[in-house]
Amino acid sequence: MSGHKRRDVANRMAKIHGHVHGIMEMVNDGRSYSEIVQQISAVKAALDRTLQVIVDDLVEDCVVRAGKKDVEMNQTLLEIKQVVNRLA
Repeated sequence: MSGHKRRDVANRMAKIHGHVHGIMEMVNDGRSYSEIVQQISAVKAALDRTLQVIVDDLVEDCVVRAGKKDVEMNQTLLEIKQVVNRLA
C-alpha cells in the first residue's frame, strides 16, 4: 500500500476505533436501541468505505506492477474499480 493510502487507511481506522469506543460507552450508559443501532450502522459504513480504499489501491497496484499503463488498461482499471465498488 502506498504511503499516502496507508496514512488515509490508518486515519480512517483510528476514527472507527474511537467511534466503536463511543458505542461501547452508549451501551454501558443504557442508551436506546435506536441510537446504538444508528451508530453501529455508521461504523459499518465507515468500514465499507475503508475497505473500498484498500481494494481500489490493491487493484491499481496490481495493474501498475504488471506494467500495463496504456489507455486501454486505464479503462480496464476503471471498470475493475466500478465492479469492486458494487461489492462493498
